[in-house]
Amino acid sequence: MGHYFCLPPGSYYPSLYCSPTFPIHHHPSHLQYSLLFPFCLLIVNLPATLSGQDRQKLMAPGLFACFRKHSATSDINKTEQTSTEELTAEELKRGGPVVVELFSSQGCATSPEAELLFSRLGRGDFNLEVPVVLLAYHVDYWDFNGWKDLFGSSQWTVRQKMYVESLNLDTMFTPQVVVQGRSHCIGNDEDAMLGCIAGAPRYPPPVFQATFQRPTPESLQVTLKGTLSAKLDDQGADVMVALYESGLVTDCKNGDNKGRVIANDFVVRKLSKIWSLKNHPPKKTLTGTIDFGLWDGFNSTKCGIVVFVQQHGTHHIFGSQRIQLPADI
Repeated sequence: MGHYFCLPPGSYYPSLYCSPTFPIHHHPSHLQYSLLFPFCLLIVNLPATLSGQDRQKLMAPGLFACFRKHSATSDINKTEQTSTEELTAEELKRGGPVVVELFSSQGCATSPEAELLFSRLGRGDFNLEVPVVLLAYHVDYWDFNGWKDLFGSSQWTVRQKMYVESLNLDTMFTPQVVVQGRSHCIGNDEDAMLGCIAGAPRYPPPVFQATFQRPTPESLQVTLKGTLSAKLDDQGADVMVALYESGLVTDCKNGDNKGRVIANDFVVRKLSKIWSLKNHPPKKTLTGTIDFGLWDGFNSTKCGIVVFVQQHGTHHIFGSQRIQLPADI
């Protein structure tokens, strides 16, 4: 049998289970639902006063699970420009990188395996013919389970729920991989992940020059200038900028991973929209600035940014570019 977990009475996550207009309240009496998945047993406690229709609303869209593998100290006000990552003419002809997003948690027993797989992917262990851009989001819905993820955020939980809805899924789970916003798999299933990457469509990458400034010790300012390389239609898209950090090591002292030392790479620390565009010609120059608040221990040598174009509605990704931060910013 797979991993077991339980939500204690009164524990619920409206953002996961229901729309914001559907209120949930504590009640001394609870009903317990047990659902058997191929990977785990989920036990969910719900208020007994909920009607059958409300229980169905609450449970169906937002169940979440923890899955095992399927079968088988810098100068201030300093500015430095970083050139775009160069692609060969052949790579440009075939298309740019494929964006691979991992949703995981230090509180999920099966996520460390997926994190290791993700790090290996970033090191190039699989000799892929396709370049990849990696982003790892740590969700917060396992924080009740004895260990609060040091990198967890409700913002990443909301992002995962966005994909649950756009991909027509019934379940939120960790670890989960989403590729180009179009396909998904269990994050510790190596074959499935490599298959999703190999089969993903590729698009011309945006071409931006990035200028970095530190207005204060606690902030990073990023200015982008360049083009998207692909035309945007009237459906439109958001141009997103993610700031990630690699080389993170955590000693988990409680929870399902108690006693384990977990290594995390490509962890998204900040994500912001720099432009929202419609009917934008591919070669029209864009210039914009975005500000990120920084965290204690920020080290630019471990960090980079990813610029990616995400379509409204479908959330498909149409092009991405990774830029390493300069070492002395």
